[in-house]
Amino acid sequence: MTAPGTPCPHRPCKGTIRVSGYCGTCRRHPSTAPTREEAGPAALPGPRAARCDDDAPAGTPRAAATPGALDRDGLVQLPSIPPPADADVVRAASRRPEGGRRCGVQDCTGTIGLSYDDGPAPDEGFCPKCGTRYSFLPQLGPGDVVAGQYRVIGYLSPGGTGWVYLAEDLDLPGQRVVLKAQINTQDAAARRKAVEERRSLTTLHHRDIVGIIASKQHRREGESEPTDYIVMEYVAGRPLDQLLRSSDEELTELFGEPFALDHVVTYGCKILGALEYLHDQGLLYCDMKPENVIHYDRQIKVIDLGAVRRIDDHDSALVHTPRFAPKKRERDERGFLVDSDLFTVGRTLAALATRAKVPAGLAARSFDRLIGRATHDDPAARFTSAVQMSRQLWEVLREHRALDRGERYPERSTRFEPTAVTFGAALGAAPALTHWTLRPEGVAPPDLATGVPTPQETVRALPGPVADPEDPAAVLLGGLAGHAPERTAERVEDDPALRTVEVALWLCRSYLLSGESGPAGDPARAAAEKWLGEAVRLMGPDVAGYDWRPPWHRGLLLLARGRVKDAQGEFAAVYATVPGEWAPKLALGYCAEYLRGTLAAPRPAGDEAPAVQAAAAEEARTRAREAEAEAEAYYRAGWARDRAHTSAAFGLARLRLLHGDRADAVRILDQVPTTSRTYDLARIAALRILTGRVTGTAPSQADLREAGERLAELPRDGARDRLVAEIRENVLAGHPAPGRPVPWRSRLALAVGRGTVTTDAEPDFPRLPPGELFDGAASREALAGLLYGSLRTLVGQAREAQRAELLDRAYAVRPQSRF
Repeated sequence: MTAPGTPCPHRPCKGTIRVSGYCGTCRRHPSTAPTREEAGPAALPGPRAARCDDDAPAGTPRAAATPGALDRDGLVQLPSIPPPADADVVRAASRRPEGGRRCGVQDCTGTIGLSYDDGPAPDEGFCPKCGTRYSFLPQLGPGDVVAGQYRVIGYLSPGGTGWVYLAEDLDLPGQRVVLKAQINTQDAAARRKAVEERRSLTTLHHRDIVGIIASKQHRREGESEPTDYIVMEYVAGRPLDQLLRSSDEELTELFGEPFALDHVVTYGCKILGALEYLHDQGLLYCDMKPENVIHYDRQIKVIDLGAVRRIDDHDSALVHTPRFAPKKRERDERGFLVDSDLFTVGRTLAALATRAKVPAGLAARSFDRLIGRATHDDPAARFTSAVQMSRQLWEVLREHRALDRGERYPERSTRFEPTAVTFGAALGAAPALTHWTLRPEGVAPPDLATGVPTPQETVRALPGPVADPEDPAAVLLGGLAGHAPERTAERVEDDPALRTVEVALWLCRSYLLSGESGPAGDPARAAAEKWLGEAVRLMGPDVAGYDWRPPWHRGLLLLARGRVKDAQGEFAAVYATVPGEWAPKLALGYCAEYLRGTLAAPRPAGDEAPAVQAAAAEEARTRAREAEAEAEAYYRAGWARDRAHTSAAFGLARLRLLHGDRADAVRILDQVPTTSRTYDLARIAALRILTGRVTGTAPSQADLREAGERLAELPRDGARDRLVAEIRENVLAGHPAPGRPVPWRSRLALAVGRGTVTTDAEPDFPRLPPGELFDGAASREALAGLLYGSLRTLVGQAREAQRAELLDRAYAVRPQSRF
């Protein structure tokens, strides 16, 4: 805060800063003045000139905003809204507040301002309970001058407890201010509220909250006591409730593009920033709604602080708007708290979102989950701070931008640790020698392994939560031996200081990862469940019932036991609590993919009638398609946002291969960045997809040509030799010797049907792509010779026990010599 008496930083103003924090001459806050660097000529062509000039002083030329661009805070750059003309915002005649109001006399339960006998509600009268006189007539009219300095231009609106006027500062011609006074000057409660509002306003200095300039007293002719007026800055812009009444065409013209979810989220983050500041000052806003937020220039400002009250105030009358506030029963039982304030923000954003275009992909669902948590009927399930809600809202913005605009935001999560393990990456490994040694003689090579990974493999690839830094033992977790959790468990038993929530959760994960890989139970998994129960006990029911970490660990335990459907429910609970995070979406994507496979599996024939069986099969196919769409949405959300989530990339590739779409599967894997630790896995997986048998179909010549080009980029090592052998064997299996069955469909063969056929004569052998992979393979015999050479090369990599099997397989494909 700038000290009183400091010269005003605005130029050419010569005033000084008052105790209120505003200049006594120009009435502006010093925070809105440009810094020396920003004000100088050198700043104009620099980076600030290219982004939103949020802090530029009034009258400074603005750089043209690119629709949808981000500002320095990482939020959407809002369009510039010019100040409206006075005539467009004021009324020449007053409009009395609607409905009755509670009498302001302490302990009086009377209601004043009610109409009788279907007549108009009176502007003046007496309380029917205590007889105290009241008046709803405005104290000022257009042309009146307050304190010899402020001339009233017109009425803005009746506020919650006071009349609001637009006035001109006669000391600064052209400068507009807002005057606010009580609606009923006889209302003692309103007077106390006005005093509280003045005290609150004079201590608040936030760029997104309306500021107070001064407090003045003015006595009208005929009045015995002067009336107090708050002089506030005038925010010349457009209330957000006007967005709800605007047409799609008007919104598109205003924002330079269709009004979208990222605009709603930007409003939300700015509003939450203002409320966070209020909460830090021990204050509640209480009456958040679209009409209490003004979009002016390229910024927003929260106005009408008449409802502000202290967090510990449970006695004064609550000023709120029922359709945006929690239910009356809740307000009566527990009062208005921080989560109640966040509830009103959630309702405000939900109202604004009704005017936004439908978001792409999963972003709409994530936003709905966020609103659902903010406005949950159970207060304990809501966000507990504006920072917490803002962080998740910011994450949803990133997800929306990635899905809708193709922008990626690789940023470390504040909730989950990064993971170096990828599930489903076996597709990117060169085949082991057992691919040949364990296969019986005469059996064709198997289909490419494109099935969903096992639940146990996925458990090892999903991340663990970031440790709570407030936990007493959090600093010790990094030095514990994860491969030997029993040693840590023994220490915890001996040292009660180590028996904390984070240590218990760490032991749960460590035992889980050290257990057996099969779905059956084992002692390690039982120990993991024991320590999860201990973590829940240490949290206590009030925390554990709403914390996302217990359901995350329960989901991992259920996955380890193969109970994927039950695990899906736990991960869904985590998603509802932290809707902006990537980890629960990756877990849900896997669950949907796995369950899709169980739904798509052939149904055993039963005793039902054929029509019943057909209906059940069609229902299963429908559910399988729905599960596949779910897996696609979850995987896509993670991969579009951050290319580090390669488990999502492999998942998307597997989904493409369900329909034989090699090209799109390869395209997705090619998006893995060269800096990723899984880059080589992705390259090998793409090569195997291009050359393997997928859904019973052989690769095309174009696929093989591309594979040859990709193979040339791989290092010459044992893995490359095995890949070459696999590719040559796959192609040869599609072109058997005359008189032998064709084991799988081939797009290379010219005369092979959809089923297994037997040929009496060798069909025309296709022209294979040139290059090292098929060098000289102009016939089946030549290709068999190349495969023979590959298998002989693998003999040198094999253990002695495997060599005989590999030699036998090599001689089995060796073309017969004519000599």
